[in-house]
Amino acid sequence: METKLLSEINKVLIKFPDYWENETLIKSKVIEDLRNYKKELIENLFSNQTIRKTYSLELANGTVFKVEDFISMLRYKNYWENSYTRYSNEIGLTSSDKYLKYNTDVVIDFPHKDCILEGGMAKEDIGKEEVYYHKVLAKEEIDIMFSPKVLTNIRKYDKNRNGEKEITEFIDTDNLILKGNNLITLNTLKDRFAGKVKLIYIDPPYNTGNDSFRYNDRFNHSTWLTFMKNRIEIARDLLTDDGSIWINIDDDESHYLKILCDETFGRHNFISNIIWKKKYSPQNDARFFSDMHDHILVYSKDKDNFKINLLPRSQEMNKRYINPDNDSRGPWKPGDLSVKTYNANTDYTITTPSGRNVNPPRGYCWRVSKGKLNEMIAENRIWFGEDGNNVPAIKRFLSEVKQGVTPTSIWDYSEVSHNQEARREILALSIENFSTPKPERLLQRIIHLGSNINDIVLDFFMGSATTAAVAMKMNRRFIGIEQMDYIETVSVPRLRKVIEGEQGGISKDVEWTGGGSFVYAELYQLNKKYMDQIQKANSDGEIENLIERVKESAFLDFKINIDKVSNKNSDFTSLSLDEKKDVLIQVLDANQLYLSYSEIDDDQYNIPDSVKQFNHSFYNKKVVKNRE
Repeated sequence: METKLLSEINKVLIKFPDYWENETLIKSKVIEDLRNYKKELIENLFSNQTIRKTYSLELANGTVFKVEDFISMLRYKNYWENSYTRYSNEIGLTSSDKYLKYNTDVVIDFPHKDCILEGGMAKEDIGKEEVYYHKVLAKEEIDIMFSPKVLTNIRKYDKNRNGEKEITEFIDTDNLILKGNNLITLNTLKDRFAGKVKLIYIDPPYNTGNDSFRYNDRFNHSTWLTFMKNRIEIARDLLTDDGSIWINIDDDESHYLKILCDETFGRHNFISNIIWKKKYSPQNDARFFSDMHDHILVYSKDKDNFKINLLPRSQEMNKRYINPDNDSRGPWKPGDLSVKTYNANTDYTITTPSGRNVNPPRGYCWRVSKGKLNEMIAENRIWFGEDGNNVPAIKRFLSEVKQGVTPTSIWDYSEVSHNQEARREILALSIENFSTPKPERLLQRIIHLGSNINDIVLDFFMGSATTAAVAMKMNRRFIGIEQMDYIETVSVPRLRKVIEGEQGGISKDVEWTGGGSFVYAELYQLNKKYMDQIQKANSDGEIENLIERVKESAFLDFKINIDKVSNKNSDFTSLSLDEKKDVLIQVLDANQLYLSYSEIDDDQYNIPDSVKQFNHSFYNKKVVKNRE
């Protein structure tokens, strides 16, 4: 009946050319005309008996057209559905035969702003419909998703202990690498690390649609903003009161991200928008401009508490200071005694030791009064030249100048390196290649400016682990989070080589010879393991076996009619292998990817005592043993 109804509606609407763009129905135009009670449209619809029977209410004195029911169908029903689309909708029915995912529309500043986006980033997530949880309507689901998770597959890498070993305790001085969805993992960190992280650096997906690394980087604009908002809100809670966050981003989303961060951290806590020249040669095949730079947005948690470190003075700067008169105060350089801001009280004649009279240039005056000048001459702070005949100058001593340099907001690749050097650093480590690393010198500057020895540095888009590698070499503690499998072939192998004393990147500059350690752990997978297995399936037979395992052991989405997912269902069997895989992934409850710490003692999970002991240590929970 439903197919016939859609066909009859199509027959009527095809008579109105203004409602079509090629073969696509412009639903908004139809809805607008219906709400304006366009006579011609309604008469044509009611002339069709099938439509009239479905969308009218017969009264004694006439007929009522159920306009809103018709609009609801029109808005949410897919026309000319293939079997996959029809089937995908079919399994999403609720008990009242309504599509739950279409029941509410929330629009504030941007769509889904008040929602939580799980934000999958693995290959199986590309092209899938993102999972949103409304903060009010889905509070229970969000509470479950954000609850601390069980950590498993725990091991510690330590040069002094012959590589890796299993451990049962986490201590405050441990560095930490976690594998898991970063939104969920950040919440897992909150109990132990809220208010303790001094510096956060992230290099998130840029939402360009053409990034080469393996994140799902094709979010639409509002989805990307929700994705970022969820994560930086938690990041703010992890920062110390004098901490800061540094976000690497390009032009596509930088200005929107700036406004989002203004809202999250407070506009008054904005520190700087650093421009990093990331390339040393232009792209001559660029259509308009060759993209040569990235932005690094810097925000403090509380600007009143934030203090930035100075950059070290270069040898070139110090070479400008000499000591021709062997002054006991050390090297100095001459400074101008005259100023352009004219004051008649300091416009006077100075007589040099050689007897020459000197006046300031026309329109200028001296920087100090005559009395102050005499004091400075007595203290040997005025230089008249070796023969006492020069225009007087102020001696500015190296020992008295600021022992550091205030950073600027433009960073050239000559100072902090470029992308090509970052790739060479990865290649030199003889590990799996990674296409978008950041150079160690860039992170060296950021970590130097925003943190001190033993402070905690966090990167929750860890990637190739540049942040963690540089933090280790600079004697900072670090936390890294990564979901992708290259954590095992790039990130961890790189950090192991740092422990062993690799000499790439900044190693020679900071005299790194090796040492240190880090703890590696993974979030205990529930539905996540089924997602991985589904994605790896290569045949309908494997899918059939997985269906049974999913029905038996996985956590299913409560909205799903699981009986529709079966090789006995002709609609399901007509799908392609990829479509079957996507449907089976949708069956899984995305809120149950990982095991909550509160369930660690549940016998069905058979958690080893050593893993329980580590988790209790990590979450600072005392275990009370039952007395017989």
